[in-house]
Amino acid sequence: MTIWNQVQSVLRRWRSPARKPAATNPDRHLLEANRNLRELIEDTSIPAAVREELSTEFEDIAEISRKLREGEIHIAAFGRVGVGKSSLLNALLRREAFSTSPLHGETTAESRERWDTLRDGHVVLIDTPGIDELDGQEREQMARQVSRRADITLMLCEGDLTDTENQALRQLCAAQRTVLLVLNKADRYTSDERELLVQRLRERCSDLLPGDRIIPASARPAPETVIRVDAGGVETEYLRERPPELGELRERLWSILENEGQTLSALNAAIFASELDEKVASRIVTARKAVAEKIIRKYCIGKGLLVALNPVPITDLLAAAGGDVALVIHLGEVYGFRLSRREASRLLLTISAQLVALMGAYWGMNLVSSALKTASAGLSTALTATAQGALAWYATYLTGKMAQTWFSRGKSWGNAGPKETARDILASLDRDSILRTARDDILARLKGR
Repeated sequence: MTIWNQVQSVLRRWRSPARKPAATNPDRHLLEANRNLRELIEDTSIPAAVREELSTEFEDIAEISRKLREGEIHIAAFGRVGVGKSSLLNALLRREAFSTSPLHGETTAESRERWDTLRDGHVVLIDTPGIDELDGQEREQMARQVSRRADITLMLCEGDLTDTENQALRQLCAAQRTVLLVLNKADRYTSDERELLVQRLRERCSDLLPGDRIIPASARPAPETVIRVDAGGVETEYLRERPPELGELRERLWSILENEGQTLSALNAAIFASELDEKVASRIVTARKAVAEKIIRKYCIGKGLLVALNPVPITDLLAAAGGDVALVIHLGEVYGFRLSRREASRLLLTISAQLVALMGAYWGMNLVSSALKTASAGLSTALTATAQGALAWYATYLTGKMAQTWFSRGKSWGNAGPKETARDILASLDRDSILRTARDDILARLKGR
């Protein structure tokens, strides 16, 4: 769709190795992103039912729009329980804003705090629950939520990646957002061990992240033992807290924020807008299919009963043809096209020509049944009329599916053409099952008269 084409263009420029930070135009990206968001929010062609089904996503769009207007850049911490997400964010803030506890799993819901102020806005830090307390589907859903809300995601680990962490990291990176892999609690390792571990992570994640986005840190280093000697020469040991070791992480974050912050925010907004755009389109297609199916079946039973009840055999087919024109016009309205009766008739001629060519046996049966209906002098009228009505039901269903396909392709048969389209539809349907359903439906309604 249009928004996705715009996003791909921005992505190509942003991902290009030749791109320099100075060459970006954050204001232009922000304007593009805001325009995309407004297009989605204000699009009156989106059905109310689709908006209701995607209400959470539309709320997110409104929040992202506000975020862009106010110049907010969001940084989220993501990782297992006990890996030190809350502690790391507190260390960045230089205050105890996020809840921490010796008991694992203290963070059970997303929480956020404002960090520092940028030239054109400010940074918000977001804490998230531990991913290992969720099953695979929930974890994937949380990864998607974090990715679409955060401009930068800090994926925390405390050693080599577990399978859960590796899967979560891949899900985050697949969303095309900026991710930093932070080896927290790095103070537990010697210098050599730390260097080897960072190298191991860089090799393992080489297909996901550049090497400079895998960073060691210590949000809350273990206390160091200090020996104090008093005036009398008496030695006393005590534990002294050590300051966080976040220099490399802070430097990398501020480099990204200063050079790409607003561009990242705009890009992420545009990507999310494109994703929602695709969801809306998919829901509309699904909704239209459901409505079209109901309409087709409504005309099927109407036509089947009309043919079964019509006492003049030759008018069965004539009356049915008039019903098909109305069906085509009605289906066109579902897909946003208004057809005149003349246009609908021309489409019906094309459809009928293909169905006649592929279903000669059907038309022969219909005419024979019509003749039997007269010759029987009423002895087998009910049975014959029901059979003929079922055939009319089936013919209407095929006509409706052909017309629906034509409308869903933008009033086009596509590369397949009408003949192959008709052949594909016939091959996909269980004729005998449909005829049984049609016959039972007609009989039930005749008995209920």
